[in-house]
Amino acid sequence: MSKRIAFLSFLLLLAVALVACGGGEQAGDEPFTIGVSNGFVGSEWRTQMIQNMEEVNQEFMDQGLTTELVIESADVDVQGQIQQIQNLINRGVDAIIINPNDQSALNPIIEEAVEQGIVVIAVDQEVSAPGAINVVIDQKEWAKISARWLAEQLGGQGNIVLIEGFVGHPANEARMEGVTEVLAEFPDIEVVGRDTGMWDQATGQQVMSDFLASLPDIDGVWTQDGMAQGALQAVITANPEEWPVMVGEARAGYIQLWKEVQDTTDPDFNTIGVVNPPGVGASGLRVAIEILQGKEVDESKLAGPFGNSLYVPIPGTVTADNFTEECEKVADQPASYVLDGFITQEEAAAFMQ
Repeated sequence: MSKRIAFLSFLLLLAVALVACGGGEQAGDEPFTIGVSNGFVGSEWRTQMIQNMEEVNQEFMDQGLTTELVIESADVDVQGQIQQIQNLINRGVDAIIINPNDQSALNPIIEEAVEQGIVVIAVDQEVSAPGAINVVIDQKEWAKISARWLAEQLGGQGNIVLIEGFVGHPANEARMEGVTEVLAEFPDIEVVGRDTGMWDQATGQQVMSDFLASLPDIDGVWTQDGMAQGALQAVITANPEEWPVMVGEARAGYIQLWKEVQDTTDPDFNTIGVVNPPGVGASGLRVAIEILQGKEVDESKLAGPFGNSLYVPIPGTVTADNFTEECEKVADQPASYVLDGFITQEEAAAFMQ
């Protein structure tokens, strides 16, 4: 009997050891290792996102909560991002922050990570994978703010062109859905041109130049971050008799060009920039730390198309009302700098039960 008891005791100890060594850290087993999967680097916005995450992670490192970030960042397709996430799983990270290239194609690898006890947070755009938490702004609402501004500036009528980002990309699709919903309220506004600027200023400038050359009467332009400065530069170069009303972006380069237009061409030039914060990556990191320390997400705070999104605030807009103040803030910033914001640790904790 004593041998049987000893054997059972051994099995119990072995089971405890296996649980302790399983995938993902248990609450309190810091320092935690955080992985980052970023599948698109052709954007200053993504560079700032990574920098913000490194800055916030340094706070956690100073507290002994984390190690250095393990970053997988490169221009890859969906299959390449799947490999990025697999690499992070193989590294034994405790959480993965993903800026996803697709809403659903990453689901199997995300579910594999979740099954291994890894906390998975998607930022910037939403994924549908069970077990993942999206920490994002509401991209649809973000686009509706500027689309409504444009429609109202036009008095609810006129011809407009749309310059969108990567077709099929989750954030782009959510934004275009928002624009479509707003325009449905203004039947006298007609979309006469739509093309992709691929979230690239040079491409956005070329697309806008082509529109100006081929379409005689453009009353308004709706575009997104990463292309608006290029689109405005195209209008400056073409200098049509009547400038279209333009949606802009909350970036230093655009704001600086906005001021230049006012100073040299049209003192009443008016536009808008809605802040799309690169700091959402850091917000996702803060939420991950809460979960890794044993907190559970308050399900009543979850929203979004898949019911797994924590929406962080859109930090604000730049309009004629606050233009002077915002222009002064970015006067010495490089053109690539994006107006920003991310949640505090207290605000991350407020998402928990």
